[in-house]
Amino acid sequence: MSSAVSAPSGLRTVLRAPFVRRLLVFSQTGRLPMAAAPLALLLFAREEHGLTLAGLVVAAYTAGMAVSAPLLARIVDRWRQPPVLWGSAVLSGAGFVVVAASGHSVPVMLAGAVGAGFGTPPLEACLRALWPNLVPAENVAAAYSLDLAVQEVIYVTGPLVTLAAVGLAGPSAGLLAAAVLQLAGVAGFALTPVVRTWRGEAGARHWAGPLRVPRFVVIVAGVICAGAAVGSLPVAVTGYAEAAGNRALSGWLLAAQAAGALIGGLLYTRAAPGGPGRLPLTAAALAAGFVPLLLVPGPAPMAVLLAVSGLSLPPLLTAVFLAADRLTPPGTAVEAFAWIITAFTVGSAAGAAITGPLVSDGIRYGFAFAPIAGLLAVAAMSAATLGARVRV
Repeated sequence: MSSAVSAPSGLRTVLRAPFVRRLLVFSQTGRLPMAAAPLALLLFAREEHGLTLAGLVVAAYTAGMAVSAPLLARIVDRWRQPPVLWGSAVLSGAGFVVVAASGHSVPVMLAGAVGAGFGTPPLEACLRALWPNLVPAENVAAAYSLDLAVQEVIYVTGPLVTLAAVGLAGPSAGLLAAAVLQLAGVAGFALTPVVRTWRGEAGARHWAGPLRVPRFVVIVAGVICAGAAVGSLPVAVTGYAEAAGNRALSGWLLAAQAAGALIGGLLYTRAAPGGPGRLPLTAAALAAGFVPLLLVPGPAPMAVLLAVSGLSLPPLLTAVFLAADRLTPPGTAVEAFAWIITAFTVGSAAGAAITGPLVSDGIRYGFAFAPIAGLLAVAAMSAATLGARVRV
């Protein structure tokens, strides 16, 4: 294979493959609650409770999602995608309804939030397991990059959907909108013929699943560090916006970062997959992108720097998913992808929690956490490539 794949060729091949556009649209629709639900839960809880309690409700949702993702994915690997997607979507939707009908009772809200998170359909992992069946082998890397790039759209549109629903019909409407969008996305995705016929690979089963591969565990640790770096930015950016006297500025700045990730993912479809050596290189690029944020410039240049900091995230995650393909045993593909997604989610939550106190000591301290966490990701990805044949 040549060292580069032209963007038009790579993208056209992926987008022209049967069912790809449909799966991308419905996958993104079903994943919208991942970006919409935290804000919807926060706004609903804030009607009667303080910010601390509201944050706890959001944390319950995130914890439920992080715990269930590998479990649901393991069932998918051993069974099929549609039954798991339908069942989890119904459970998650019921959780949102419970919160909306809770009357702001704290135990009921927490239980509903956990249920909503625990039932989050593993659409992301399911789609990534399908790519080798959808496109030629030489275009799988481009498909991962396109998927990761398009995913950034949900982090821009998700909160907007919540705000629109809340503005029209109140905070409970934001929760119900998340449930409806999730179910609609799952319906369109699960009814697609290629999803209905997909079966996981046969293979020896082990209680640890893909985690029985030591190098994969190291990569998962690196993803936690990368997630912590990225997860720290919303907190640091919010502190920056408040210090600038315009809290609404945070939304525009975070949108700039998401736009950078979208551009980075689309540009990376030009690149060949590469070998194990691609992991530390992309991690280093991610870490380096956070360093200029320490300058803490004015809003316009800060938006540019945040966009630059987002460029390397899709390439890193693309390299991670390709490494998971290479390393994990047959019959564990969906679970492996789910562990990566869970690791990023857990890392993101940890990064946000750690950065909060740092921002209170100074905005620059808040932005300092991301490059440090990024360096830890570089160390982990470098360790994961030791002993492997390095080809960049």
